[in-house]
Amino acid sequence: MRRLAYDYFFICIGLAFFAFGWTAFLTPNQMTGGGVTGLAAIIYFATSSIPMGVTIFAVNAILIAIAWRVLGPKFCINTLICTIILSFFMGVGQKIFVQPLVDDLFMCAMIGAALSAFGVGIAISFGGNTGGTDIIALMVGKYRNISYGRVSLYSNILVVASSYLIVHSVEKLVYSMVVMFVYIFVSDIVIDGYKQTFQFMVFSKKNHEIADKILNEVGRGATFLKAYGSFSKNESDVLLIISHRNDKANIMRVIKEIDNEAFVSIAKTSSVFGKNFDNIKI
Repeated sequence: MRRLAYDYFFICIGLAFFAFGWTAFLTPNQMTGGGVTGLAAIIYFATSSIPMGVTIFAVNAILIAIAWRVLGPKFCINTLICTIILSFFMGVGQKIFVQPLVDDLFMCAMIGAALSAFGVGIAISFGGNTGGTDIIALMVGKYRNISYGRVSLYSNILVVASSYLIVHSVEKLVYSMVVMFVYIFVSDIVIDGYKQTFQFMVFSKKNHEIADKILNEVGRGATFLKAYGSFSKNESDVLLIISHRNDKANIMRVIKEIDNEAFVSIAKTSSVFGKNFDNIKI
């Protein structure tokens, strides 16, 4: 329960940043972006009466009902909670920010996209999401070997392009495209920072003891590689460990406790696919 409360605390902060970026910089200037939030903005521009929060909740509720059997109740309940939180923040934000905080359209596009991307990156890193294209991409990915990024990109381009039918401004359409690409770029940086993986190479006479303690205390497995020292002319076992960013400090603590003189090499990995990591997508 403590861990759950901790995660949802940061999810709320992330979704608050997301809503702030939209309502304070993008929506007042009739800019939009991808996903259900972009669709909600288009409906708001067309009607001037339906708040974005209402549309976000309604569309996500329909998608959650469709995805319940495909993606499972745990994901859908979490998405529903995040949708309620986001809808609340969007509703409050639209009442507070009637005028944009910055007059310059380009600055509004850049700041709004960066803030919303930063917020969604935090939310996703702690197990949350904004629903919408996340649900569609995950459902498609479950039955087709298509990456999450490709599905999201196509759906986002479709939503942004359709905004021209309502706004009738090429300039704002271009700015909305800028919003979409800045959003993708910044959110990837934030999410990749939290999903960063590391490869440890440990050279120690106590590698078996280190591996056992890492498995028991950190929950990470390890692999022994046979090595031959060019100087010592002795065979030894090199410990290979792949871990997430959150486990790095604990792994180093275990190594130091068992063998303070161990030789350790740590390298950042660009991607790791397989059990307990990402699935291979094309």
